[in-house]
Amino acid sequence: MSRNDRRSDRSQSRRHDSGRNERGGDRPQQRRADPRRLALGVLEEVDANDAYANLLLPARLADSGLEPRDRGFVTELVYGTLRWRALYDELISRAARRDASELDRRVRDILRLGAHQALHMRVPGHAAVNETVSLAKRTREAKAAGLINAVMRRLTERSLDEWVSVLQAELPADRYLSVRWSHPEWIVRALRKSLAADGRDGDLEALLAADNAAPAVNLVALPGVADRADIPGTTASPLSPFGAVLEHGDPLELCRRGVRVQDVGSQLAALALAAAPDGGDRPGASADDEGERWLDLCAGPGGKTALLAALAARHEPKAALRANEPVPHRADLVRRALEESGFGAVTVDQHDGATELGRVSGQWHRLLIDAPCTGLGALRRRPESRWRKQPTDLRDLTALQQRLLDAAVASARPGALIAYVTCSPHLAETRRQIDALLARQPGTLDVLDTAGILVEADAGLGPGAASGLGASDRPLVGSGAPGLQLWPHVHASDGMFVSVLRRR
Repeated sequence: MSRNDRRSDRSQSRRHDSGRNERGGDRPQQRRADPRRLALGVLEEVDANDAYANLLLPARLADSGLEPRDRGFVTELVYGTLRWRALYDELISRAARRDASELDRRVRDILRLGAHQALHMRVPGHAAVNETVSLAKRTREAKAAGLINAVMRRLTERSLDEWVSVLQAELPADRYLSVRWSHPEWIVRALRKSLAADGRDGDLEALLAADNAAPAVNLVALPGVADRADIPGTTASPLSPFGAVLEHGDPLELCRRGVRVQDVGSQLAALALAAAPDGGDRPGASADDEGERWLDLCAGPGGKTALLAALAARHEPKAALRANEPVPHRADLVRRALEESGFGAVTVDQHDGATELGRVSGQWHRLLIDAPCTGLGALRRRPESRWRKQPTDLRDLTALQQRLLDAAVASARPGALIAYVTCSPHLAETRRQIDALLARQPGTLDVLDTAGILVEADAGLGPGAASGLGASDRPLVGSGAPGLQLWPHVHASDGMFVSVLRRR
């Protein structure tokens, strides 16, 4: 049963609860969950069992019996507490007069929830104290009620701005930014370097703040299948000609054949590959050739694949798309995305990416490599991920990215186009990766102007379809080659990097 079906069933149940049962008594209503206790349970699963909040929370809410307002309260509690964890742990340590890591895990999570209510939600200080102590008692932590009461009272003696002033005066610069904006220090330093390389030296705090803001929902209307003008309650994306932005409401109620939830950065990555010029004649074309062969190499979970399939179907002459995803459950998601969008005939393979490319050399006309990466560009969507990633992750990831790029070049036909994409702005995964590829393959590749491709493609779609991307208040400009870097604080997208290359 889908979430929409469950929502409909609950709605019908509420309408009939006011009636009487066969024996004349009141019909029992669905038991409603305790909002704060539900939020605590999700935090504990995320912390103890490496669960993902974006997967766990919707399932818990679906069975909670809570009204929409309470669901929103729980959602803000969970995501906000995860985002601001480092700030709250610093303040809890100061208020408890011992390191927060020394506290019992549940006590620490209860205090984090209380801190979020007091400092970032419109919950009065005294109410935040009382509710936090009450939650401790309801969750078998009554023995810690005195400690929790004392810590919460000290926390609420100052406003957030007052606490920030204290931290700024007492902490070294990078440590302050790490605590103030709740990012590990190594990520703060990496983002500073990435911004500087893109000509945005003064943007660091704006980016860190954007990572802690709940993003609007972006949807895509697959061209030739759906029309974004027919998606109710949305506004046209300022960047994607196929995109729509939903500020409020449930996106699942809008999803149907050809309409999917998809970040605008992913939409632009697919469009950049599809719209890139081949330098004249179609790459590798022959008189009896039926069309180009396209490959989405790292296709899971399938959003870009579905959009590429729609774009390939509109290509002249029509292109044939193939997808590859080595992880079985993600490959199933790709197949589902394609089937739901009307492209179930697209073949989805399950091979190691480099192995798949090495099977036949000189085969592909257009290749999308959405490479495995640190995901530092999606911290606003997956707030717990910042606490799980380590700088040591980069070694294996960049080695894999290099293998995929080298294999892509070997498998590409002369004149073929390769789009290298990461959901990360880290220089080791973006600019340096492309620079290293060009050094390894001298005279083999040309770097195309990705932003220019997108602006020209958008203008060529015609009135009513184009987004006005070239005149957007979020222009696709940066420091230029070797690719386009998107930023949450500038483009309201995930921090995606897109580099389009042409094989000579």
